Amino acid sequence: MANIEEKVENLLKEKIESIGYDLYDVEYAKEGKNNFLRIYIDKPEGIDLKDCEKVNDEISDLLDEANYIKDQYFLEVSSPGIERILRKDKHLEQNKGKEIYVKLFKKDIAGNKEYQGILKDFNEEYIMLENDIEIERKHIAQIKTVYHWN
Repeated sequence: MANIEEKVENLLKEKIESIGYDLYDVEYAKEGKNNFLRIYIDKPEGIDLKDCEKVNDEISDLLDEANYIKDQYFLEVSSPGIERILRKDKHLEQNKGKEIYVKLFKKDIAGNKEYQGILKDFNEEYIMLENDIEIERKHIAQIKTVYHWN
């Protein structure tokens, strides 16, 4: 059975694309005693508050009708941001050849808990950075893009 994030993504993807946006990611998280459903949208020229409001208005009824989430939750629609979390293979594919930051759950054998470098490749088991650095995906807590602020 698909999890809530996958179900919501499948439900909303076509609708969001039909109004001119890309569905970047869906996140369902419990924080404290509250549940949050976060819908990350994107478009080439970037996302502003009006875009978030438009998408929120378009998807609220669909989510209510589908009733995938039985508990009360807060719906948030936003941009994935400048330094984007890379949770899916499609995100990694889009960022091959670009600089990424990798945070591990705990220090590895080399004593590192963080890596930063150019993403060369990836497969189901590993992320490969420049200089032949291979990181097992099961040890990765987070991967995100790196933006250099001037």
